[in-house]
Amino acid sequence: MSARLPDLYAVLGVSSEASDDEIRRAYRRLAREYHPDVNGDPAAEHRFKEISAAYQTLSDPAKRQQYDLFGSGQAAPDFAFTGLGDLFEAFFGGGGFGGRGPAGPRTRVRRGEDLYAAVSLTFEEAAFGVERELTVDSLETCARCSGTGAQPGTHPSRCTRCGGSGQVQDMARSVFGTVVTARTCGTCDGTGQEIAAPCPECRGAGRVPKSQRVSVEIPAGVASGTELRVAEAGAAGRAGAPSGDLYVGIDVTPHPIFERRGQDLVCSLRVPLTQAILGTEVEVETLDGPETLRVEPGTGSGTVMRLRGRGIPHLGRRGRGDLYVTVQVEMPEKMSRKERELVEKLAELRGERPAKGRTRGRLGRLLSDRP
Repeated sequence: MSARLPDLYAVLGVSSEASDDEIRRAYRRLAREYHPDVNGDPAAEHRFKEISAAYQTLSDPAKRQQYDLFGSGQAAPDFAFTGLGDLFEAFFGGGGFGGRGPAGPRTRVRRGEDLYAAVSLTFEEAAFGVERELTVDSLETCARCSGTGAQPGTHPSRCTRCGGSGQVQDMARSVFGTVVTARTCGTCDGTGQEIAAPCPECRGAGRVPKSQRVSVEIPAGVASGTELRVAEAGAAGRAGAPSGDLYVGIDVTPHPIFERRGQDLVCSLRVPLTQAILGTEVEVETLDGPETLRVEPGTGSGTVMRLRGRGIPHLGRRGRGDLYVTVQVEMPEKMSRKERELVEKLAELRGERPAKGRTRGRLGRLLSDRP
């Protein structure tokens, strides 16, 4: 049965009109979620490979144009595929349609893979910055073979399957006639070189697993969802190529008092009725410690007071946001007889004491005076 090209845009969760930046952001978000180093689900590795293969095609303008031309759901030629990557390579790799020749072998020198790690911070750590030591499962250059993948004293030789071209060709008949398709050689992985005597330490891969510790300087002002890049802290490159990068995703624990709105903070301050009427000074919490706040006489519920420079530091530049404190006047739920008498006396002095039996305010008297 013929294989079918999948919808690569659906794999990344973007529309066919997505910009390069939208495709890149979607890939990074999904890669962080499904990378085998952070997701223990056995199905995550397969999903990660699909995401990576889709991104490799859609991030390349030429490959994306070719994919858009043929579209998803189109039948691929009838030959065996070892995975989604081979299917994409058959259509968008070094070969082509209608008998176009191979583009030549891949270089063995390849940049290392990017790695992803998640860090949970307290509200204060995110506000003022912190240094964290992360343990990351990575790959380092094999010390025994110096990354060549070959047994010391030996060298890679020309691939016996593809003759050093890095690609093999398949012919298939379709409604369009005979289609010659070039795909990556599975024996040499497209490099054109075969390792006859693999290094016993890395088994020919040129890299070995390593758990490494990376120091990450988290700047002040980060928020949940912020992604930090640590250059060349990812997996080691192949055959002496540069290492990949480490991307650190930030997750901030909510604060029990403050709510963040951009670089500003908001909180509530409960003030007893008597203090709101007479005025007072109260101690309020800030990220820098307690501060005294003046509540003016007659302050009503909902009044917002501003403490300049007591918010979150601006990320990457000087200055801080502000702290906004919203006053909530607390009404007494129960009063003693003495307290009630005093309130009634106050109401009488202000001409606000309600009539006995039922409450009649100004609006009630106005309505009762109507003819």
